[in-house]
Amino acid sequence: MKQEFITKTPAETEAIGAAFAETLKGGDFVAMFGDLGAGKTAFVRGAMQTLGAGVRVQSPTYTIVNEYPAKTPVYHFDMYRIDDEDSLYSIGYYDYLASGGICFAEWCEKIEPYLPDEYYTVVIRRAPEDDDLRVITIETHIG
Repeated sequence: MKQEFITKTPAETEAIGAAFAETLKGGDFVAMFGDLGAGKTAFVRGAMQTLGAGVRVQSPTYTIVNEYPAKTPVYHFDMYRIDDEDSLYSIGYYDYLASGGICFAEWCEKIEPYLPDEYYTVVIRRAPEDDDLRVITIETHIG
């Protein structure tokens, strides 16, 4: 299944994330793709409005992974500085996958060979005709 949305503001991107999160359950993995500043963290911030209201969402750029308390724990990764499978092991990636939590991972371009068998992709890109518009594509991948 593939869905496409166009947003004009970070708040609209958050709303798409919040609506998408209603479909998520423990063990789900969301692989996020998009350029710097495209809106990946805004999307996760919106998702957390559904999954764990009141949780402060920040980009995990320096921590690599942020853990958010919720009914089902949520793990938010930044894979930008991940270079190989050894790096994934060192951050506990496979342990997080097996934990039953919900995982959001930004910069999945870096880890495509290591994505789980079943996952969602969220691709956020700037619209070519207007740099303020975002095109968000959500797709289900079943191994």
